[in-house]
Amino acid sequence: MTGILHRGLQQGLQVTWTLGKVIFPITLIVTILQYTPVLPWVIDQISPLMRLLGLSGEAAVPLVLGNALNLYAGIAAIVSFEFTVKEVFILAVMMSFSHNLFIESTVASKVGVSWWLISGIRISLALAAATVINLLWNGGAEQAQYGLVSSSDIVLNGWTEIILHGLQTALMAVVQLALIVIPLMVVMQFFREKGWLTYFSDKLGPFTRMLGMEKNTSMTLVAGLTIGLAYGAGLMIQAVKEDGVSKKDMYLALIFLVSCHAVLEDTLVFIPLGIPVWPLLVIRLLTAVLLTMTVAFVWKRLEQRKRKETGHEHSYHTL
Repeated sequence: MTGILHRGLQQGLQVTWTLGKVIFPITLIVTILQYTPVLPWVIDQISPLMRLLGLSGEAAVPLVLGNALNLYAGIAAIVSFEFTVKEVFILAVMMSFSHNLFIESTVASKVGVSWWLISGIRISLALAAATVINLLWNGGAEQAQYGLVSSSDIVLNGWTEIILHGLQTALMAVVQLALIVIPLMVVMQFFREKGWLTYFSDKLGPFTRMLGMEKNTSMTLVAGLTIGLAYGAGLMIQAVKEDGVSKKDMYLALIFLVSCHAVLEDTLVFIPLGIPVWPLLVIRLLTAVLLTMTVAFVWKRLEQRKRKETGHEHSYHTL
């Protein structure tokens, strides 16, 4: 047991260091940018796009903050404005697909999947979902009631306070990462050496095969669905190294998880905003399943065509 604990701690510290090197500088930079003219300029640039999505210009504020920081920053910005129920629901769906974009996409890219692919999928899903909801839903014109949620702005004076606040926020982000990743790595090491990981993979095998992946990808999916993309990336990195997860399966797993990760937490946080959360959950799950199955099908057909062409080429050389 002591050996398992030691190996799990070692793995957890290694993953924390790998991810912390990404999370700390990005969190620091984005936090400082909040107090500069940069984010307001970005918001002004994308405000015209909001009207095409059925949103007012002020909706650019929570979208930018939610994508640059996290869902909580986006929600804090939402309650600072008077939006309709439809607008809040569209914002919730968009931020569910695309939030904490710099950190989550960069961390996820550590397993070898392009940052641009991950970010492109998330942004495309957010824009497509907003467009469809805006065209199909004619209701939700009443004023949104935010319940017990209230906005809170931190007033900082001078660059010294801003930089110190950025350093504190970045450090806390890494500490939070360590508090989640290290125990997770210890637990996963225990599961792996006791054979429980194989048991869980067997049970989830039918679902992963339905998505076009092998069963050794199942724990990666579970981690991403429960604790999120950034924290689940630690398990993904380990899976690539130790569990023999193929490049194709890791791509498919990430495509699924960028569409639907931390599914309970990222859904429940929107309850205080007074919007229907069940449709939000269903939209994310269905989108993730259908998108992953489609990509897996296309990938399989391309592999079959490539093998067929290679086979014909070998036959030609033989003749």
